[in-house]
Amino acid sequence: MTLSTASESAPLRRPSAPILAASLLETVADVIVPFGAGLAHGRADVERLGNKGARLVEMAALNIPVPPGFVIAAQAGRGLGAEDALPAGLLERIDDAILALERQAGARFGDSDRPLLLSVRSGAAVSMPGMMDSILNLGLNDRTVAGLAAASGDARFAHDCYRRLVQSFGCVVMGVPGHRFEALLDEHKEERGLQRDADLTAEDWRMLLPRFLRLVETRCGRPFPQDPAEQLRLAVAAVFRSWMNPRAVAFRALHDVPEDLGTAVTVQAMVFGNRGPRSGTGVLFTRDPSTGAPGLCGEFLADAQGEDVVSGTCDPDPLNADQPNPDRSMERRLPAVYAELRAVAERLERAFGDMQDIEFTVEDGRLFILQSRSGKRSSEAAVRISVDMAEEGLITRDEAVRRVDPQALDELLRPTLAADALAAAVATGLPASPGAATGRAAFTTADAVRLARGGAPVILCRPETSPEDIHGMQAAAGIVTARGGFTSHAATVARGMGRPCVCGARALRIDADEGVMRVGEVTVRTGDLLTIDGSNGAVVLGAAPLQRPTPDGATARLLDWARQYGVGQYGVGQYGVGPAAD
Repeated sequence: MTLSTASESAPLRRPSAPILAASLLETVADVIVPFGAGLAHGRADVERLGNKGARLVEMAALNIPVPPGFVIAAQAGRGLGAEDALPAGLLERIDDAILALERQAGARFGDSDRPLLLSVRSGAAVSMPGMMDSILNLGLNDRTVAGLAAASGDARFAHDCYRRLVQSFGCVVMGVPGHRFEALLDEHKEERGLQRDADLTAEDWRMLLPRFLRLVETRCGRPFPQDPAEQLRLAVAAVFRSWMNPRAVAFRALHDVPEDLGTAVTVQAMVFGNRGPRSGTGVLFTRDPSTGAPGLCGEFLADAQGEDVVSGTCDPDPLNADQPNPDRSMERRLPAVYAELRAVAERLERAFGDMQDIEFTVEDGRLFILQSRSGKRSSEAAVRISVDMAEEGLITRDEAVRRVDPQALDELLRPTLAADALAAAVATGLPASPGAATGRAAFTTADAVRLARGGAPVILCRPETSPEDIHGMQAAAGIVTARGGFTSHAATVARGMGRPCVCGARALRIDADEGVMRVGEVTVRTGDLLTIDGSNGAVVLGAAPLQRPTPDGATARLLDWARQYGVGQYGVGQYGVGPAAD
């Protein structure tokens, strides 16, 4: 059976694939798990389906609004070498799953009139934010983009989706450096006198697409694949292989994640946050991941897709109306959808018994949940959330103690800036991960690693971080970014590492190529001393005086409970804070 299409004039053809060893073929018999409305499941196997895939299966069974799809279990990709194709048995089962997904979605993969587009996402049993690869808008080509434009009535949206596919597929599957695409985009905006991607029209994206396609063919010696079936085959294999990319390997070594887990692959019908002002994408925590305070905490970006928020390249708007710029908040712009989101978030926290990190998309006023997982949190937040949940009756006091690694209590004794030092701050940003640190400024990962090897504490300063910065973040004592928000890559990874972090310090002008950071009339060079405080967002020149806090509130209560239950016997936090299974 081949991947189906409603267009008889241009049938999909799956390229022939070499057959792998019998040991891998034996694993494909039971590796596809579908999810969606009307498909009931109990608890899903996280090790087989990954945290993301298992949660999607479970959420669909709870009638949470998730786009339909299916998960390919991790064992199907174990042992897949750099030159290996997917086994024929697995391809046949993917074909069957696509047919079922088409019936659920009411569209057809590769159809020229009403195309079904797919996302292909990684997801291991242990959360590894940003370390592996995902591809969106799969199924678009020179023919189906016209069908999407006609079906949606929005040519700009359709061509924006197509260029996003060419860009992400070109990077992840075909190895084209991402900055090459960005250079073409910046060049076009300069030619047209435009500042933001949102200013580009449908005609702008039409003009850029041939440039993107030529770049792929020039760099790779072969064109971008126009066959959606080939796109899917290559994308699934690439996401399986991303388990072994250098940043994922470095992350696992840092956090003692077993090498043999592998990643599952989730194939899901696309929903679109870039469909206009009643659409958007966002990330939220059901409680503040820095302080543990109750209530939704997150960000929203209208008329955008998910990578625009988590990459840190765009400054998002607030989720709640009690934040700065309330008129731009999701709560004000889309009040009914916000109310639904708040109710869903509460259900998910109760269903899974922990603070949740939720990714969501709104398509033309309709809410979809793309992911929910136990959220990374600071040590302060880990303690307060555990204590609050015990007092709310969601968990026992014994469980509250078990959820907090003893190291988290040590981290709560970290120093903070003395009160008089705050007045000397040259810039402020979002307090993304608490604690203060003094170190030598480094503007590239290479410089951060070099200075740290020389014995110097380092403050890694970046416009925004990306997964390629994992070695520099590991080497740093603290992290500061000029762009990005509370849920950006820098903030999320720093909290998981227990590093102090300040994000979105917009007064900073960081030039990594020149090796300088400018703030007002002041120039900071590689090796100059900086102090940052991730508890209040301050950036101070030089070595500033610090002070140590006295345990009180939730920390004092947890210490009392720890004495009752013997906290020393528990070592459950895989990354220093939070529950063992993320």
